[in-house]
Amino acid sequence: QSAHRAGLRSFIRYGWRWSWRVAAFVTIFNTVSTGLSVYRNKTRSGFVFFLAFTGALFRMHLGLQGLAGGFVFGTAFGIPAGSLLMIMQKLAGETLQEKRNRERRELYEQKLAEWQSRLSVTEVLGQTESNAQGGLETERARE
Repeated sequence: QSAHRAGLRSFIRYGWRWSWRVAAFVTIFNTVSTGLSVYRNKTRSGFVFFLAFTGALFRMHLGLQGLAGGFVFGTAFGIPAGSLLMIMQKLAGETLQEKRNRERRELYEQKLAEWQSRLSVTEVLGQTESNAQGGLETERARE
């Protein structure tokens, strides 16, 4: 039981030490990845570049050696991550860019159909109103 408690204490201690590092790394990666994807308007799998850049930024405070080490570390993890994502997209039959374009096109077509249906309702109401006004004018003329 004491060994279990000691293991739990060390897990909490070292888990805290690594948790903020992992959170910082993931935050930098997501910021770089999202920023470059939005800037280039492409969601290509540039994981090697994104992770290499993130690793370099994460270790930049250690100097040039840290920058190079972070770049190598990011590249080493970016190659399998990018490869896995590309394989998954091939199995799915659709890339992320194609999926985003398809969803955007479907949303546009849906909004266009809604707009046209509202426009046709407005035209019908306009005709009904003009018919009602025309009926009132003929009734006044009869009086």
